[in-house]
Amino acid sequence: MKKKICMFVWNHFTNDARVLRECTALSKEGYLVDLIAIHDRKNPSLSRFENRKEGFTVTRVKNEFPLMQNAIRIVKRFKIPAILLLIVLLGLAVWQLPLWAAFFLMICLPIVGAAAMKVNLPRLIVRFFIFSQMVRAGMKENYDLYHANDLNTLPQGWLCAKVLRIRKKKLIYDSHEVQTSRTGYENHIYAKMEKFFITFMDVMIMENHTRASYIQDLYGFYPRVVHNYPVPVKPEMSDSIDLHQLLGINADEPILLYQGGIQTGRGLDKLIEAVPQFKRGIVVFIGEGRIKPDLVNMVSELRLEDKVKFLPKVPVEELLNYTRNAYLGFQVLNNVCFNHYSASSNKLFEYMMSGVPVVACQFPEIQRVVETEEIGICIDSHDPNAIAEGVNTLLEDSERYAAMKANCFKARDKYNWEKEKTGFIDIYQKLG
Repeated sequence: MKKKICMFVWNHFTNDARVLRECTALSKEGYLVDLIAIHDRKNPSLSRFENRKEGFTVTRVKNEFPLMQNAIRIVKRFKIPAILLLIVLLGLAVWQLPLWAAFFLMICLPIVGAAAMKVNLPRLIVRFFIFSQMVRAGMKENYDLYHANDLNTLPQGWLCAKVLRIRKKKLIYDSHEVQTSRTGYENHIYAKMEKFFITFMDVMIMENHTRASYIQDLYGFYPRVVHNYPVPVKPEMSDSIDLHQLLGINADEPILLYQGGIQTGRGLDKLIEAVPQFKRGIVVFIGEGRIKPDLVNMVSELRLEDKVKFLPKVPVEELLNYTRNAYLGFQVLNNVCFNHYSASSNKLFEYMMSGVPVVACQFPEIQRVVETEEIGICIDSHDPNAIAEGVNTLLEDSERYAAMKANCFKARDKYNWEKEKTGFIDIYQKLG
């Protein structure tokens, strides 16, 4: 009989390459996989339910709640105490759950969370509405195992696997980030949450050995390591998106590419500061993120519109058709937290897969790959002058660049998901 897996992810599941790889690998191995994600109210064409061609299903819970929004407007207008709104709306959120489960959720999680995290109340309520729907979806089937991606879905997995069922289920905690030291997670409540919930999981997965060692120092055990390597492809043999034509760039201008989330701490402001020193090339950003408007304004203020271009994020299955246009790629994280310092970064391996040498930061996991495989140059990512020097070296030293490009194609046979997924599947097989 095939084992049933319920996997949680706190995003829209439109560009999550790692979760896509894991769900696909499990489905091909014969597991029945249901992924629970979040719908995007800004994208009404996005399906609430999908039967994926890769062999698993996706259920996206609602993240728009008119009743809640109208109630908040009433509170603001009539100055009703916020705690009354919290109690009423949390009751509405869980009305379809079993009474004892609703009582537990209402008393133990949101009120404690509101007091400890001191978050914006409307945001807390929306998150709890989403949370309660995820728990409800996770209880619909008699799953054999629950898989929580990151700390923001670990409570859902814990409730479904260990609390709301008489017969306990297996729980995997797949931490894609260092939850206790990452941007946006500075509040001490996150460390306390992880420390509590981690005692209930059966297996923990981390993305590399630097992060696994950190967890060992923190909690006294060494997690399983599953690297974030891409599926092996040869994008040079597939249809390419002509970025030069798309962006109106002269064919002889090298494209200097950054792809990925446009967020704080990724060195993107330093990259833009370095642009005037580049001897050739056009910088292209592909992606979305909170600081994108700030970077667009920065480009305008520095009058670099002819040197820096922006594109929205593209579907993950199409990304490498864009990447292959690049002359070089950037991975210039800044050391703002241990999560950044310890990163491996999927974009590093996506550049590699496309035969694109990199200008990268000098952090242990990234530097180890770049210098061992000789696929780029590591620089001080906090220094725009160092970034410019690295770029100009690759632009001017054609012989060294050609060798690095050839090394990328060799290295992709080593750093790929087809090899890495064996260890991932082994985790499931050992859980039974």
